[in-house]
Amino acid sequence: MQVLQVQLEVGPDPAEVGRARRWARSRLVGSGIGDDEPLAETLILLISELVTNAVVHTGCPAVLRMLFGAAEAAGTVRVEVADVSCRPPQPRHAKGEDTGGRGLELVDGLADRWGWQPEGAGKRIWCEVDRSAPLAHRVPAPGGRRRSTADTPGAAQAPGTADQGRAAYEPSRVITPRG
Repeated sequence: MQVLQVQLEVGPDPAEVGRARRWARSRLVGSGIGDDEPLAETLILLISELVTNAVVHTGCPAVLRMLFGAAEAAGTVRVEVADVSCRPPQPRHAKGEDTGGRGLELVDGLADRWGWQPEGAGKRIWCEVDRSAPLAHRVPAPGGRRRSTADTPGAAQAPGTADQGRAAYEPSRVITPRG
């Protein structure tokens, strides 16, 4: 299976999140995902949340990667954000009028799969969206959860999933927000 990977270095400034969104939007169009498609909007929101988390919570540069399977095979789009912090992502539970704390809940509700894994001295947080899956299923029922990989920390991805075409992949940790 052929995989196209593109990446962008993101500075430690929250203004970089807008630049990452613009860059990602142009790469999505280049991969055959129309700018006005719901899939593009979902991916841009996921990218925005993951890049924001990396920049705000580490204060360090990050690397945004997008990996595309062959479009004719209606493959998976994988988004990865790597940073130099070894601290695992910590899902928060925002209350009422809180202005933050919902990012990973959004990722959990919109992505088909997501998790994190060590990368060098830091970590890589990833999420995947299946291009062929209908977007209507992406919003879980209140209190509901949706996950297609194991729901326990330290679980590895099932063989034959979106890691095809990636060499020597480290074990993933699938994050399950507790509520």
